[in-house]
Amino acid sequence: MGLFTPRYLKDARLLSEGASKTLHHHRDILRPDQVVTLETLIASYDKAITRRNEAEISALSSDLEADFSRAIPARPHASWAENIEAIVVAVVLAIGFQAYFLKPFKIPTGSMQPTLFGMTGHPSSSPLPSLLIRAVDFVRLGRSHLDLKANAREEVLGLNEKTSLNFFTFTEVITTEGRHKIFAPRDVLVRDFGIRPGRIYDAGDTIVHGYVQAGDQVFVDRMTYQFRNPERSDVFVFQTTGIRRIEMNLDPAMGSQFYIKRLAGLPGDTLRIDPPRLFIDGQIATAKPFQRVMSCKNGYRGYSNGSDAGPPFPYLGSPEETFSVPAHAFFALGDNSFNSSDSRYWGVVPERNVIGRGFFVYWPFSDRWGFIR
Repeated sequence: MGLFTPRYLKDARLLSEGASKTLHHHRDILRPDQVVTLETLIASYDKAITRRNEAEISALSSDLEADFSRAIPARPHASWAENIEAIVVAVVLAIGFQAYFLKPFKIPTGSMQPTLFGMTGHPSSSPLPSLLIRAVDFVRLGRSHLDLKANAREEVLGLNEKTSLNFFTFTEVITTEGRHKIFAPRDVLVRDFGIRPGRIYDAGDTIVHGYVQAGDQVFVDRMTYQFRNPERSDVFVFQTTGIRRIEMNLDPAMGSQFYIKRLAGLPGDTLRIDPPRLFIDGQIATAKPFQRVMSCKNGYRGYSNGSDAGPPFPYLGSPEETFSVPAHAFFALGDNSFNSSDSRYWGVVPERNVIGRGFFVYWPFSDRWGFIR
């Protein structure tokens, strides 16, 4: 089709091609006389195109469209079918994109604070802000304001956590007076608001008042490690499959889950922690992320041999103890060293478990939004 071909000829050729394809696709459901009629009409139309007779082409175009409409009725709910097809294609593309390029990941705990935050609860005695401010807080900061009081004397019998749409987590607090649905995970309600089985609230007592801060949502880069090996000080995500001490504490129904930590030791490295410093092969760790943790400033507390008020860890549990990272494995540490379940407790991360590199906080829009340091 040449550059200077008239528009009516271009349109006519496209219509002829479309008519021929449509007839081919529906030939098996048409009567023989309909097939003959449509084939004859397409042949006449093609002759008119060859003669470049614009008036004849225009008249036959109308006949062609009318005869095809009569012979091949429109499919019922065609628009719905097309929309569903588009949605299915979009979902498949999204799944494929996650599988090979970027995977969204929600920070589950505070083990990487203050670099990355998990979900935290903040009790308060101040009145709740206006509805508009609460809406803005949720969109911008991922902050959910809560306020629940006991209507009568009631005792907490249990807490049942549920997740909706694989994103929204809430907890049913079961009491002697019924059930209260609170938009927060179970561990946040227990740890930060003190709601636990056996606790009794009198009528008018506050069960929960304050806000819950959503954990950071990050993108995990799944491509980089296809072209280079993980590097010391990377923030990386891995599966817990086969890591015995983690799997012992998992609900079997949950199966494998994911952790995010700082990669502290590569195969062959020898590590030692003399609080607040981390030593790698006998030298103080020099990478900026390690230096930031060891500075004990801006929320960082340095590296430790044990958790807050807890016993020494099985690995690197004293300033004298060393650990050599075996082949095909990595040693992981949390930036919140005093409150992190990491390789000091459950051992190394097998190389095969690595999912990718955490590299960007996409929500909430806090001061941590952007590339992960």
